[in-house]
Parts: sequence; structure tokens; C-alpha cells
Amino acid sequence: MVDTNACATCPVHNTGNLKQLGINMDKFDYVVALSGNPNTGKSTVFNNLTGLKQHTGNWPGKTVTRAEGGFEFYEKKYKLIDLPGTYSLLSTSTDEEIARDFILFGQPDVTVVVVDATRLERNLNLVLQVLEITDRAIVCLNLMDEARRRDIEIDDRALSRDLGIPVIPTEARQGVGIQDLLKAIDEVANGKFLCKPHRVTNSSKGLSKAVDELTEKISEQFPQLPNAKWIALRLLEGDQKIIDAIRSGEISTIVNRNTYTEIETAV
Repeated sequence: MVDTNACATCPVHNTGNLKQLGINMDKFDYVVALSGNPNTGKSTVFNNLTGLKQHTGNWPGKTVTRAEGGFEFYEKKYKLIDLPGTYSLLSTSTDEEIARDFILFGQPDVTVVVVDATRLERNLNLVLQVLEITDRAIVCLNLMDEARRRDIEIDDRALSRDLGIPVIPTEARQGVGIQDLLKAIDEVANGKFLCKPHRVTNSSKGLSKAVDELTEKISEQFPQLPNAKWIALRLLEGDQKIIDAIRSGEISTIVNRNTYTEIETAV
């Protein structure tokens, strides 16, 4: 006989006001991007929040599969976009290009970066790159049970303070920490928690001036382009794909391809 009281209080089921919506997302209040390195448990987090086992399709104009679903929390509906697993946003592969472009131009209300607590140093590379793009981010410090087994101790509060964003320890396979993750998503999306992300500052005054001038010119030519400063930095670093996209005007197409409407209706 199943003890229903025990089930109601175990971590997997004790998700408070979470309502898993699966793929029923005709309308939504917020868009959440789910990013992270491969093999960090990102898909498990996605499934916990949506109740799906990866409802996949193709990204607009790409053969890379995407997963999207939804959930409701405190009467607000969230559309969850599971980005391709990637180690970097520097566009050396199609997966990285898709993840970067959606965070840059789709402008999700919250970006959750799922990291492996047993390989934190390696995973922080992606976290820092995401923080260069968006002010609204959360670190989901997953696989904490594996970290304990390996006697790895992580001060999540200190990490949160250093990064300037919420850091939520989780064990997604057991559902542990999912309620805290939901609360963090809600607070960042609604502006209750104001992130102050750590960013790599430009030490050179000459570089800062060049970035500012180039940002202004990009904004004049492409007034609807978000994150113009990040684009300016990539141009100065010689990112050939960004250079070609600016020269051809394709950058506007990339922006349009990553709007919520495109993600909502793409097959």
C-alpha cells in the first residue's frame, strides 16, 4: 500500500504552487531560458518543471533539436526554452550560436544556467559569458548529491554574492531544491530580486572608448538591436560571423528569428 502522506511531503512532490503545463502554452507571462554545459542535468530540471520528457522540435531554420514547455507558479505562466547544451557562447558550433543568439536577441525574462557542482570551475566559464549578456540570471547548482559523495564543499551563498545573482543548490533527479529554484525564477522575473551580475570590466580606457563609439554606431544603424555593446565587443575581438552579419544586415534577421513569436510558432 502506498503511503500518500509520505508522497505528498517527499521532495519530488513537494513543489508548492507549481503547476506543470506540459506543452499547453497558448499564453504566457514570462519566458525562461534554460542553459548549461552538456551532462549537467539540464533536461532533468526541464522535465521537473514542465512534467514533460523532452517535447522536442527543430529551431527555426536549424536542424538542432529544441525542447520547450511550460509551468505555472503563483498564478503566473512561464514558457521554458531548453537551449542546446554548450560549453561556451562564442559561436564555434551551431549549438553555441543558437544558445547565444536566443539569450542575446530573444531576451528571455530569466536565464537559468544549470551547472555541475562537481565541475564548478569549468562550468563557470559559461556562467560568466551569460552574465556579460543579461542582468536576469540564476545559477542552478545541480548534482549537489554527487558533490557530497566526492567530499566537495561549495559555499553557495558566497558564490551568489560574488556573482551577484541567485545560486540555488539542487539535486534535480530527486527533486531537491526545485521549490527554491521556482521561487528564485519568480523573484527575478517579477523584479523582486534585482541581480547585480559580476562582469569583466574593461581595464583599458582606449578599449572602453572604442566600445562606446562602436556601440553608438551599431545602435544608430540597427535601432531595434538589443545588447549592442556585446555586439561591439565581439566585433572588436574579430568574431567573423558577427562581422558578416553586420555587413550583410543579416543581424536583423537573427533578431527576428529569436523573438518569442517565432519560438512559439516554429515547427
